[in-house]
Amino acid sequence: MDRARDGIPPLTAPAPTGRLVDLHSHSTASDGAFPPEEVVTRAHAAGLSALALTDHDTLEGVPRAMDAGARLGIRVISGCEFSVQVSWGEMHLLGYFLPVGHQPLEDFLARTRADRTRRGNEMAERLRGLGLKVSADDILTEADGGAVGRPHVARALLRLGQVTTIQEAFDRYIGWGRPGFVEKRLPSFRAVTELVHSCGGVVSAAHLKDRGSRSNLTALRKEGLDAVETRHPSHDGDTRARLTDLAASLGLLRSGGSDWHDDEPGFSPGGHLGGQEVPEEWLVALEGARREPRDPPAT
Repeated sequence: MDRARDGIPPLTAPAPTGRLVDLHSHSTASDGAFPPEEVVTRAHAAGLSALALTDHDTLEGVPRAMDAGARLGIRVISGCEFSVQVSWGEMHLLGYFLPVGHQPLEDFLARTRADRTRRGNEMAERLRGLGLKVSADDILTEADGGAVGRPHVARALLRLGQVTTIQEAFDRYIGWGRPGFVEKRLPSFRAVTELVHSCGGVVSAAHLKDRGSRSNLTALRKEGLDAVETRHPSHDGDTRARLTDLAASLGLLRSGGSDWHDDEPGFSPGGHLGGQEVPEEWLVALEGARREPRDPPAT
């Protein structure tokens, strides 16, 4: 990556602070179990200096999280987890430093949330066809105004006694390839990276696991990728090391986080907020890669 050519400030090596951050977390604004204020309170209790709230396809929880952060003395980064189309199918992309109230971004997110609701309705219909007693309204009740996701479907099934555990809901009915699963309608990777960059944000590929190959990362970098999530609960030591080496060789920054949703192990196998031990210096480097806001592309 030619950082000067791409309008990205040169990388520096900030002095280590010893402080930790978490750059991947969820609240009830999407499919997390706790409201934004509680997520920030837990991050503060964990001793973190900063937290990125990265709910799926929404920034609705960010103002409340920032208010809590101001009271508690913990920095809150405005983030979002997007679902995008790439060569192998669906990929999740983390956007950081996103402005709340930016109309083109908010319009885009409203459309993606509408598709999430459509998806939830179709999953309810499929599940009823399998003999399960669940409705679209049951799923919306679980979402309680947040962006609808499969965890809401799983919680509805559990509440209604159709499964005995959250994990059973995914394993039998709504996991990839299971009979109640419905795909999203995905925007392209480039469309989302251009939108995020246009409002001054940066993007990081989330939990790539074995998809984090040199060829895939090289292709994504050409389409605007800034960073790769190297530390994630689904990444073992070998995966972390491989992604770290690839990021360094390709000129990509690093991000990391717990992907925390809930204390339920099926939702947050990495445990508590801050469990991935992401150094504050990574956040400093990501902020240094921000571009100047510009007119957004048509979406």
